[in-house]
Amino acid sequence: MRAILRIASGIGLVILGVIGIILPVMPGWIFLIPGLVILADYFPPIKRLVDWAKAKMENVRGI
Repeated sequence: MRAILRIASGIGLVILGVIGIILPVMPGWIFLIPGLVILADYFPPIKRLVDWAKAKMENVRGI
């Protein structure tokens, strides 16, 4: 049951993020990033995307 709620909240955040990217009224990345991080626990392609983005940020910071 808990996994279903996490997946549903992740999908909801991703949908809000996409709407926010399309509409200039709200920033979409605020909802999109947490939604993808939540869904990364359940979907391997999204996990690879999140890991890739984290690696890019570490390269940018120089860590």
